[in-house]
Amino acid sequence: MIRVEEIYSKKDLKKFIKFPFKLYKDSANWVPPIIKQELETFNKDNNPIFKDAEARFFLAYKDNEIVGRVAAIINWLEVKDQNQKKMRFGWFDFIDDLNVSKALLEKVEHIGKEHNLEYTEGPVGFSNLDKVGVMTEGFDSIAPMITWYNYPYYVNHYESHGYVVEKHYSESKFPFKNVKPEFFKKAQELIKRRYQLKALKFTKTSEVMPYADKMFDLFNESYASLSSFVAITDIQKEYFKKKFISFVNPEYIKFVVDKDDELVGFAIVMPAFAQALKKANGKLFPFGIGHILKARKHSKDVIFYLIGIHPSYQNKGVHAVIFNEYYETFTEKGIQTCFRTPELEDNEAIHKIWKHFSPTVYKRRKTFRKSLV
Repeated sequence: MIRVEEIYSKKDLKKFIKFPFKLYKDSANWVPPIIKQELETFNKDNNPIFKDAEARFFLAYKDNEIVGRVAAIINWLEVKDQNQKKMRFGWFDFIDDLNVSKALLEKVEHIGKEHNLEYTEGPVGFSNLDKVGVMTEGFDSIAPMITWYNYPYYVNHYESHGYVVEKHYSESKFPFKNVKPEFFKKAQELIKRRYQLKALKFTKTSEVMPYADKMFDLFNESYASLSSFVAITDIQKEYFKKKFISFVNPEYIKFVVDKDDELVGFAIVMPAFAQALKKANGKLFPFGIGHILKARKHSKDVIFYLIGIHPSYQNKGVHAVIFNEYYETFTEKGIQTCFRTPELEDNEAIHKIWKHFSPTVYKRRKTFRKSLV
């Protein structure tokens, strides 16, 4: 008998967050989140996303043991402003029991129908800066901190409950030695002269902050055409600055500005924190923070997290300026492997940017949907 309970208290939210620690305790490739950060994400008083979204959290029990979890999410900006009548769900984990996953999804579907929404889609987070997709390939590779990991049986559960594929994502990697500066070295000098651009270098996080709001504005502009994009609001900017920027080595943040100091391109690269997070095992203190700070400074693997070019400068080679900056930084740091976050497989523009580096797809993931009408 499966029992599903909606949870509200901080104590129960900790159970929600810790369930995957038990589910994946024997997995070499699952990477634990920082428990404190997950709690902050779900804190409706502190996370500004809840001004424009709502979430309800559920735990599934079998024989009084937690056997599954799911977050049912409605982003009202998406529903009302974009007329996307979507019921989101994420943080969806479960044992290999179809009755468990079915009971959890039925809660999500019920909420969607209550709000007259037209379909469900998941796994997704609150916004485009959250994790996305259920893994369908690449189970033998460790998960980066910015993606979800799951067992292969998850896909069967979606399909068994009448869900169909909505979006395809791929994750790629390439050795830094694949980067040949002749592809961008001369071009970037020409582009900077032609459009009167310059690249900004940072050594301190405090130097980045004056440009952070402009970066999120440019993120909104450059990603607006992608499917299911939900813009970041002004109040969310402050939250994301605290959540993300402090994790990034400032030398790995690259901005390109025009003659008026207006931002026309940006990129954020993060050190690979996976091994450090496994050692931390969900806790920053007493030892976890040390592992993370060490990785922040010394990791030889990096993850291209975000890259955005202003629409008026797209297809003008601005990415060559950004790549040149990273080439110089990564050469100095002795970087060995570059990873890319999940990218929509139909995003041809982003794939063209990376083609000269001969990337290899090492993971694939999908979101699934189901009609509610």
